[in-house]
Amino acid sequence: MSSPATSAVERAAAALARLRRGRLLHPAGRTFSAEVLIWGTPGPPTGVPLLDLPGRWPATVRLSKGVPTPGSWPDVLGVGIRLHRDPEPAVDLLASSSAAAPVLRHLPLPRRGFTGTYSSIMSFRAGRRRLYLAVLADPDSPELGRGLAGFPGAAGDDGPRLVLAVASAVGPWRPFGEVRLDGRRGAREDAALAFDPIGNAPPGLRVTGPLAWLRATTYRGSRRARGASAQSGGSTGVTV
Repeated sequence: MSSPATSAVERAAAALARLRRGRLLHPAGRTFSAEVLIWGTPGPPTGVPLLDLPGRWPATVRLSKGVPTPGSWPDVLGVGIRLHRDPEPAVDLLASSSAAAPVLRHLPLPRRGFTGTYSSIMSFRAGRRRLYLAVLADPDSPELGRGLAGFPGAAGDDGPRLVLAVASAVGPWRPFGEVRLDGRRGAREDAALAFDPIGNAPPGLRVTGPLAWLRATTYRGSRRARGASAQSGGSTGVTV
């Protein structure tokens, strides 16, 4: 049973989402089909199978603006990645524009361009260890551009690629996989997609504390206002 505080925050988030007539957080975005290739964590394993063991999955990726500000004005930018692991439950990885330095990776930082560093902002617990996840720019990939209208049209081998990485609170980013964008989805599928960064976290990682509670409750309220569930949208089928 939810507490009075949880119910109040969820109702408030739902009411604000209804006023926005869409997502409460990161309402403006573009959704792409993608493929995620995991080659494994270099160096000492994290103990999280999704990060340590090689694998390949179809995915849905959403690039978004947080406020959103007009055009290419600075904003807190977001990357949402859903790994489709049928018959296992989907996994959601969410990250916001940040900085690579350890002292800044827990802070969302506005910027103009979509090419750059994105951090999970919140740390995850894997056993006794505290880990951060990141989505990094691939230096050999086409840039993502500025503004939602500026994404490159190429896809697959010639399209944009993103690098997945993990780090401790003070250590360097360790790349463990890549994301290849493979074609833009339609507006209808973008509107239907709903992430759950807490409930759909990778198995073996957990998020705790007040910020995790607030984020889980806010996302749940936003989904409730849209009539969406934590697994809504992001099918691997073709959008028509």
